[in-house]
Amino acid sequence: MSGRGPVHKGELTRALTGLRDQLGAFELVLDVPGVEEARAAQLDIKAQLDDYVLPRIQAASAPMLVVLGGSTGAGKSTLVNTLVGARVSATGVLRPTTSSPILVCHPDHNDWFLEGPLLPGMGRVPGPAPDAIAGDQLVIIPSEALPPGLALLDSPDFDSVFEDHFEFATKLMAAADLWLCVTTAARYADAQVWQMLQRAKDNGATIGVVLSRVPQGAGSEVVDHFAEMLTEHGVGDARRFTIPETKIEDSRLPEEAAEDVRAWLVGVAENAEDREIVIGDTLGGVLDSLRIRVPELAKQVEVQVEQRAELAQEVEAAYGTALAELDEDTRNGSLLRGEVLARWQDFAGTGDLLRALHVQRGRPGRRSSRRRRSPARVRALKSALRSGLESLIIASAEHAAEQVLVRWRAHPAGGQVLARPAIGLGHASPELSRRVTRAVSSWQDHVQELIRTEGVTKRSVAKLVSFDEEALSLVLMIGLLGYGTSDVAVEGGTSAVPQRLLKALFGAESLRGMGAKARADLRSRIGMLFDEEALRYGQVLDAAGIPDETTPVQLYQATYNLEVAR
Repeated sequence: MSGRGPVHKGELTRALTGLRDQLGAFELVLDVPGVEEARAAQLDIKAQLDDYVLPRIQAASAPMLVVLGGSTGAGKSTLVNTLVGARVSATGVLRPTTSSPILVCHPDHNDWFLEGPLLPGMGRVPGPAPDAIAGDQLVIIPSEALPPGLALLDSPDFDSVFEDHFEFATKLMAAADLWLCVTTAARYADAQVWQMLQRAKDNGATIGVVLSRVPQGAGSEVVDHFAEMLTEHGVGDARRFTIPETKIEDSRLPEEAAEDVRAWLVGVAENAEDREIVIGDTLGGVLDSLRIRVPELAKQVEVQVEQRAELAQEVEAAYGTALAELDEDTRNGSLLRGEVLARWQDFAGTGDLLRALHVQRGRPGRRSSRRRRSPARVRALKSALRSGLESLIIASAEHAAEQVLVRWRAHPAGGQVLARPAIGLGHASPELSRRVTRAVSSWQDHVQELIRTEGVTKRSVAKLVSFDEEALSLVLMIGLLGYGTSDVAVEGGTSAVPQRLLKALFGAESLRGMGAKARADLRSRIGMLFDEEALRYGQVLDAAGIPDETTPVQLYQATYNLEVAR
């Protein structure tokens, strides 16, 4: 700790603060396998940064905090009273006894623990305290019996029937420079003891263990078995103490029963170098643990991101399928029925189509005059085409919206997203009709512009014939939409097939170029309409709070920044 200069400490603090902020910037909202553990890990890491790591780096000279944790009736409160030489923590027959954590420190550090940055989320109450204090208050009791470099914290029982006691116990464990696990000869094999020891190890804590109430005579077997279990669980290097079964008076053990524990704690606390080693080891252990804990959390975030991506892909697939089907529907002549077919036959069968072609010799004036006027049948055909295409696009968008809901309901995460208020997702948006009208009208104008700018008349007819661009743009649209390819019966003699007429006028190559550009433009406009429709679903995913692909990347980056700062 002493080797950390101001610059290095500042860099480390910034890296840790950045990591803390990233941990608070997202929620694991989807109920996927492993999410409960990941949510707990997210809260645990963020709390340990706030409660211990950042305060410890900023106050390296603060006393070594020893947190005593244990199961109900293990005797940790009795041990605290014995180490302090006074009854400061409640003990008794009724379990659990310690309702609020009791912190005992030298009077010189009383104000620091009352007002300092350690455990910022907990309230502080100056001691002495009555036997039981309800709530998450940290009771601070000054005592001359402890040296200035040592503070003891008696945490609630971690196997308490009260859920908040377990939460306090784990929170306080994560804030310890040294975690002293107190268990008994009768209960040391309990699963929860080893779960808490594993948790302390994973969190990077320096660990000590006290085996209390060891019976006379057969105690060596219990002690040896306990030592074997510590080794098997990877905490064999923890400092170990035993306390024999003995008489307890005034909530305290006989002085000699706790002498080894007191000598070790006081010895470390009073020796600045030893105290710095313990604190440095714990802080280093916590920082080392983040190399594993944060990437593991990031992997769980990636599961959420994958679920979000799959839902987004379902949207893309639904609208992609609709676009492909619509592309086919605008090629196969299925649009050329009813009103559109009637208007086409009216236009082509009454001579308006032929009048759209003009013999140039001696008739320039009339040609110009006709081009300025739009015959009623041309307007009617153009309107019918526009309405038919609009209806087809809107119906396709409606179907795509319905399919998105079907796909989302079939997806494991989709039902959870749809449980949130999302009005109208199963239908096209109210604004679509207006946007479709504008898009189709613009496409018709584009096709007319293609006729005007790229419709180079074949040399064989250029000197004899000119043409009306608006009328022939409608002929091109009819051809693009598949006239003659469907099972629609066309009355003989009413018109030439549009492609044949256009090919005779412009030539095959020019016609292919115009047709390809017109079709690509139509598809592009419909694609943009569908993209706008699909945006609603991305907004729903955003509103649901599902992390996107940037979140795990930022967690990995924050972990890397921490390694660099160290």
